[in-house]
Amino acid sequence: MVAAPAPTEAKRARTALESLNFFMADMQAGIGPFLGVFLQGHGWGTGAIGTVMSLGGVAGMLVTAPAGALVDATKRKRSLIILSGVVTVLASSLILISQQFWVITASQVATAIAGAAIGPAVVGVTLGIVRQSGFNAQNGRNQAFNHAGNMIGAGLSGLLGWRFGFVAVFWLAAAFAVASIVSVLMIHRKAIDDDAARGLAEDGGATGPKGLTILLECKPLLVLAACLALFHLGNAAMLPLYGMAVVGAHKGDPAGFVALTIVVAQAVMVVASLVAMRLAQTRGYWLVLLITFIALPIRGLIAASLITGWGVWPVQILDGIGAGLQSVAVPGLVARIMNGTGRVNVGQGAVMTTQGLGAALSPALGGWMAQAIGYRATFTVLGAFSLVSLALWLAFAPMLKPACADPT
Repeated sequence: MVAAPAPTEAKRARTALESLNFFMADMQAGIGPFLGVFLQGHGWGTGAIGTVMSLGGVAGMLVTAPAGALVDATKRKRSLIILSGVVTVLASSLILISQQFWVITASQVATAIAGAAIGPAVVGVTLGIVRQSGFNAQNGRNQAFNHAGNMIGAGLSGLLGWRFGFVAVFWLAAAFAVASIVSVLMIHRKAIDDDAARGLAEDGGATGPKGLTILLECKPLLVLAACLALFHLGNAAMLPLYGMAVVGAHKGDPAGFVALTIVVAQAVMVVASLVAMRLAQTRGYWLVLLITFIALPIRGLIAASLITGWGVWPVQILDGIGAGLQSVAVPGLVARIMNGTGRVNVGQGAVMTTQGLGAALSPALGGWMAQAIGYRATFTVLGAFSLVSLALWLAFAPMLKPACADPT
């Protein structure tokens, strides 16, 4: 392990890291959250929309674990973030050029592949700057800035989309991408300890299983991955379907309503991220994740009952609670479980792969279900998947609670 950077340099790196998390939120999202209503306006059905979203999700899922291994192996984590951001913006522009099925599919696949590297890379850079001891607090701040960026980006996207059309949403994402690149370049290379960034033990050695066998041989990680896969199988389709349900019922402006759904959720996520950071320090990650698994079934029931413009408030507040708490708890818990192995980002990638599996299947499953049985029944079924996550989390509590607790 190398010596920690000087206090002034470390503070500058942390500030740049928080700036990166703020701006990369809209860079990654781009026109994506508006894709459903955008394609619906071009004559697409819910099944086809869900299918292209799922194809992109599957592509992202397949490369997430290898991307985590790449982050562990490379010392050019900043360059990886920049490259991924550029590819994301270029891929998003394809949506505006053509609305043909395979063009949209290619855009979603490229965006998902590029995005697969950003998450582990930012986690690695954060670990490299603050080490394991400072990760929980810094990750909480990172996520708060990320959700704030999503909230402001969505609000501006809704306003610009309403005023100038969907092309303005793309240009906003491009502007955020430029700001993200500037933020990355503000992090000095010497501020990142590459050994700490991959979770090596203090003596520079590594312990534990190698590669993807981490997921199979580490039981707490395996249970966490299974619970998250089921949660995201129900959660990922909820927002785009709810937006389409309300807009399809002629109860909201497409761009404005989708922006409102994101703004409400992200505003709650800012607070939830900071609460998760505090709860993790005092009660451990087990309780934090338990709350998220309870929130989704309630959200599904409310969404089924309130397909109306004002229903966005309770539906997306619950989304903010679930996703906001998980955004801090999941990377923090994986970093804690994998500490000392030298493969923290492989572990992050493996868990993100299982999350991605659920999230990838969710839009197609939800889209075809909505087409067959209607929106209300679909929301109820999607919310019920998290009940299985809740049952697993409670059943394995004796094993999980020690892994989720603060070792200090």
